[in-house]
Amino acid sequence: MGDKAGTHAPPDRQAGFTMVTPENKLRRALNVPLLTLYGLGVTVGAGIYVLVGATAAEAGVFAPVSFVVAAVVVAFTAFSYAELSTRYPVSAGEAAYVEAGFSSASLATVVGLAVVLSGLVSAAAVSLGAASYLHGLTGAPTEGLTVAVVALMAVIALWGITQSVTVAAVITVIEVSGLLMVMLWGFVFSDPSGVTLPEIIPPLTGPHWVGIGTASLLAFFAFVGFEDMANVAEEVKDPLHTMPRAILWTLVLATVLYIGTTTAVLMAVPLETLSASAAPLLLVFADAPAPLQQGFSLVAIVATVNGVLIQMIMASRVLYGLADRGHLPKPLAYVSPKTQTPVVATLVVGLTILLLALTFPIDALAERTSQIVLFVFVLVNLALIRIKLAGAPADQHFRVPMAVPVLGVGTSLLLLATGLL
Repeated sequence: MGDKAGTHAPPDRQAGFTMVTPENKLRRALNVPLLTLYGLGVTVGAGIYVLVGATAAEAGVFAPVSFVVAAVVVAFTAFSYAELSTRYPVSAGEAAYVEAGFSSASLATVVGLAVVLSGLVSAAAVSLGAASYLHGLTGAPTEGLTVAVVALMAVIALWGITQSVTVAAVITVIEVSGLLMVMLWGFVFSDPSGVTLPEIIPPLTGPHWVGIGTASLLAFFAFVGFEDMANVAEEVKDPLHTMPRAILWTLVLATVLYIGTTTAVLMAVPLETLSASAAPLLLVFADAPAPLQQGFSLVAIVATVNGVLIQMIMASRVLYGLADRGHLPKPLAYVSPKTQTPVVATLVVGLTILLLALTFPIDALAERTSQIVLFVFVLVNLALIRIKLAGAPADQHFRVPMAVPVLGVGTSLLLLATGLL
């Protein structure tokens, strides 16, 4: 893997892409730290706050190992995204990759809309979760709080990419701080009621690997989100170096946080109690002072709100990118000359999230979101394989061996098939 130079046409001129005029371009303002925080914000979220108990129910004391397995699986597709996002540093990344690999505008549109759908459903479900947490604190009607959450996040998203990602980055720091609180209290201050550290290391052989494998399917979904980084590539400074580094840092940091958090909870909480809980991280603070418990609850609210904002940014950029390339109505590609954000696309996304949150059974829709993401992963990896086999020219870009997208297809299909059983 590494950076390779070329002398061919810029990516914007490939696969049917058209160069946009300077006044209509999104602003390139994101560096490695901001993009990494954006990636962590969309990856580290409600998943880890609720998945620890579910993974422990399947893998038992070996739950942390399931996150290691999931990280290895995710890494293949992550590196495929690293190459593709530097070949084609544009919005609606997955759609652009599929169009370049399959020369099919219709398939690209399907993929782009699938990405948007997964983001909309996820954001709608998360906004309901945020409203429910807020209802517990304020007693205000959940419907009104849902409207307020979505409206506030839409205003921030319209404000500007630097401002909105900076807000998301600040929230992400708070969100990650919550996980660090869990680790600190679980490792240092809580009464150890769970397992010891040596018990978490599994034997090399035995039936326990079946449970670890099943749990890794759950843990995988805690990593879903890094791919959204590709959809702000058009707003990244120096995509050639920034995109791969930010993707790698996001994956490494998320893995460390997940393993540390899961281990701390297992050591602090009895396995039987943990496996039956829908709010497992709160169990770590069972013997903590009330202010600390309340403070952690606020962090959980912030984490859910952050998910709404980041999914809103992602979905609006995909709609903008599809419209900019003529696959959707042109008004969706309108960029405000003042904020340099896709105004119409953001408003459409915000209204759709609100509609889903208020009128549809989000739980039923959310169950399909992970399958949509895996479907997209398969097509993206296949697109990279086809691009490599065709020897498609490109300007400077990050490169990975052919084995990476091949393994990305295989692992994604395996998880998709398992989820459909």
